[in-house]
Amino acid sequence: MKQIGPRDLKALIDAGKPFELFDVRSPEERTIVKLDQAQHFDQAAQEKLASLDKNTPIYFSCHHGGRSQQAAEHYLRQGFKHVFNVAGGIEAYAVEVDPELARY
Repeated sequence: MKQIGPRDLKALIDAGKPFELFDVRSPEERTIVKLDQAQHFDQAAQEKLASLDKNTPIYFSCHHGGRSQQAAEHYLRQGFKHVFNVAGGIEAYAVEVDPELARY
């Protein structure tokens, strides 16, 4: 599992390359702030992820990077080859990339 910084995530989003970004935060946290590209990691998203090719690039994000790190490690153990954790989570993204995003 690899770490990706907020600026690198922004570059990836801007490049329009195919990837899956999952937000493992609670629905309540997502009402405060979210990235449009991030899918809420609910049951439907977990089922989708389970059906993806193991070579699909998958990225996980949370508030500060801890919960997403655990999710990334889990899916790496499931055989996914290109698994990334967004280091610092949405908090770091707000600080380093988009200061207009709400912080909590």
